[in-house]
Amino acid sequence: MSGNIQLLSDTLAKAKAENRAALIAYLPAGFPTVDGGIEAIKAVFDGGADIVEVGLPHSDPVLDGPVIQTADDIALRGGVRIADVMRTVREASAATGKPVLVMTYWNPIDRYGVERFTEELAAAGGAGCILPDLPVQESASWREHAEKHGLATVFVVAPSSKDERLATITAAGSGFVYAASLMGVTGTRESVGAEAADLVRRTRATSDLPVCVGLGVSNAEQANEVAAFADGVIVGSAFVKRMLDADDEAAGLAAVRELAGELAEGVRRVS
Repeated sequence: MSGNIQLLSDTLAKAKAENRAALIAYLPAGFPTVDGGIEAIKAVFDGGADIVEVGLPHSDPVLDGPVIQTADDIALRGGVRIADVMRTVREASAATGKPVLVMTYWNPIDRYGVERFTEELAAAGGAGCILPDLPVQESASWREHAEKHGLATVFVVAPSSKDERLATITAAGSGFVYAASLMGVTGTRESVGAEAADLVRRTRATSDLPVCVGLGVSNAEQANEVAAFADGVIVGSAFVKRMLDADDEAAGLAAVRELAGELAEGVRRVS
């Protein structure tokens, strides 16, 4: 069974045709529960997200800040497993018909088995995988299996990436390029930073892949700012924080739906 890389590409192309950036939301699987996490993804799609990244909770994240770490800890203590991540992708994808990716560190895939992981992700209707800590030079096996199963391989670039390195990364990737707006971990910021626009410009010089910016975007104004120069705006910690701060699950779902609506308006608004 083939994955949904084409749906991902079509969704990004549609946003571009509408002269706007795509809104990409991130939520961890199993948070606050597996069922609750699936409902949260449906809620952000309902609010206006174009694409969702499902986080595979990890006990020792290198990119995720304290908000997402807290949610991951809740999911892990709740017993979340890779099978639950696949179920989350499958149900969210089936319910919405929209592209759903998995964002994960490499170790869980390596232990699970690359062939098994890619086959199951494709069967679940997944569009691909974002792999923040997999070095491009060590990614050949993953990319072979991902391509075979119709899955995108999304690599992360950072402001510190030299132009030659950017070219190497973008040549190996597919779907889109995840541009980290700043050095550091995920989390909301007062400002997204001028480095992000320069990184997008330099990345585009090496590839025709869409370039989507994440790390630090938390409100409609910042989404609008980033949408002016990026193909996609990625928001994670702000959604997770809305869920963490909610009094109960119903309030959490309403809060993330509302935030998605605000951000969707932000990426569409002409400054």
